[in-house]
Amino acid sequence: MSTGHSELHTKHEQITKYIESLAVGTKLSVRQIAQDLDVSEGTAYRAIKEAENIGLVSTKRRIGTIRMEKKEEPVIDKLTFAEIVNVVEGVVLGGSSGIHKSLNKFVIGAMQLEAMLKYIEAGNLLIVGNRVQAHMCALSQGAGVLITGGFDTTPEVKELADELQLPIIGSSFDTFTVATMINRAMEDRLIKKKIMIVDDIVRKDSPIYSLLASNTVKEMQKLVEETTHTRYPVIDDQQVPIGMITTKDIMGAKPNQLIGTLMTPNPLMINLKTSVASAGHTMVWEGIELLPVIDTDRKMIGVISRKDVMKAMQHMQRQPQNAETFEVQIYSGIDELRDEEGKLYFQGTVTPQMTNFEGLVSEGVLTTIMIRAAYRTVQEHKKGDLILDSSSSYFLIPLQIDDVIEIVPSIVEMSRRFCKIDMEIRTNGTRVARSMFTARIL
Repeated sequence: MSTGHSELHTKHEQITKYIESLAVGTKLSVRQIAQDLDVSEGTAYRAIKEAENIGLVSTKRRIGTIRMEKKEEPVIDKLTFAEIVNVVEGVVLGGSSGIHKSLNKFVIGAMQLEAMLKYIEAGNLLIVGNRVQAHMCALSQGAGVLITGGFDTTPEVKELADELQLPIIGSSFDTFTVATMINRAMEDRLIKKKIMIVDDIVRKDSPIYSLLASNTVKEMQKLVEETTHTRYPVIDDQQVPIGMITTKDIMGAKPNQLIGTLMTPNPLMINLKTSVASAGHTMVWEGIELLPVIDTDRKMIGVISRKDVMKAMQHMQRQPQNAETFEVQIYSGIDELRDEEGKLYFQGTVTPQMTNFEGLVSEGVLTTIMIRAAYRTVQEHKKGDLILDSSSSYFLIPLQIDDVIEIVPSIVEMSRRFCKIDMEIRTNGTRVARSMFTARIL
C-alpha cells in the first residue's frame, strides 16, 4: 500500500539524488539503500521504481538493478541525417560517423559560392549538385552536404567529411524533388509533435498510489485519509494492474474484508504511446475516471485521470498551428458567418483539391467539412471536444468546382455530455447534402 506524507516526498527526493550521484553501471539493492540512507525497505523499493520510471536505473533479469545513463528525449521536429538518407532514398558517401546528428535547416545551393556561404551555418544541410568547392566550404562551416542528381564528390571532400564527422549524402533525385521530400518529412514531424501522447502528461515525479488484493478495507480507508483520493488501481506482486477499487465499492464492507473481493477486475489499461485523445475517448466511452499506465511488460508505471486528459486537451487547443493535416487544409477555406439572428453558419467555395476523379466534390470531403462545422458549433455553446458516436449522411445533388456552399448547423439536442446536431449544405438556396451527428462531449 502506498502512502503520501510530505516526509515521504523528502525521502524519495533524497534517494533520487543519491541514485543520481552514483556512477553509471553501479548495482543497486533495496536493502543497501535502506541501510545507507536509513529508510524503510518499502520506501527504498518505491523510490527505486520511480527512478526506473524516469530512466535513472534499469532492472534486468539475472543482473539486478543498475544505474543507467538517463536518455534525453529526442527533439521530434528535427530530422537526423540518417533520417534524411531514408527520406531521399540516398547513400552515405562520407562522414558516416556523424549520421545520427540532427540538422536545424537546409540550404539550397542555387547561387554563387560567395552568396551561398552567407546562409550556411553549423548544423545545416547544403543541398547542391556536383559543385566540389561548395561541398568543401559547407563542411568547413560545420554543415552536412546532400549531393543531388546522382553525382559523387572527390576523395579529399570525403576525407574531410570523415575527419569532421559531417555526413555527405548522395541522392539520384534532382534538387527540387529532394527539397520537397524533406519539407514533407519535416511537416509530418510537426504534425506528430502536436499530437500529445500519454507519456507527455503522466506524472513521473510523484508517488503512485495503489493497493494489493490482499490489503483490507481498513488499510484502504487509511490510504484515503492520507491521500484524499477516491479510486486506486489494484496490482499484483509483479506490479501488474488486476483491478480498480473506489470508495463506493467499500461502502458497508467490513474493515477486515479483502480488497480483492470488492474490486472491479480486468481494468482497462493504456501505454505511454497512446494518444491523449484516444485515452479521453476510452474514459468517456467507458465512463471511467482513472486509467493505469503500463510498460511493455504490463507493469504499472503511473496513472492518468480524466482531469489530466482535460487539461492536456485544453493545452493542445491553445497551441499555434505549426503544420497542417489534410483535414485542416480542407477546412481552411471555410469562413464563419452569422445570420440576422446571430446564429453561426459557415460558407466556402469548392476548390479543385476537394474533387474526386470524376470532377465532382468528394463525399468524404463534404463529410469532413460538416464534422468540423459540428465541432465548432458545439464549442459555441460548451467548452470541450467532441467524440463522434455516429453519423448518417445523404448526398442529394453533386457539387462542382467553384460552387459556393453554405453549411448550416442546427442543434437537435444537447446535454452536459451528449449532443445531436443536424447539418445541411446548401448552394444557391438548394439543399445538396445533409447529415445527422450524435456525439459525446469531452
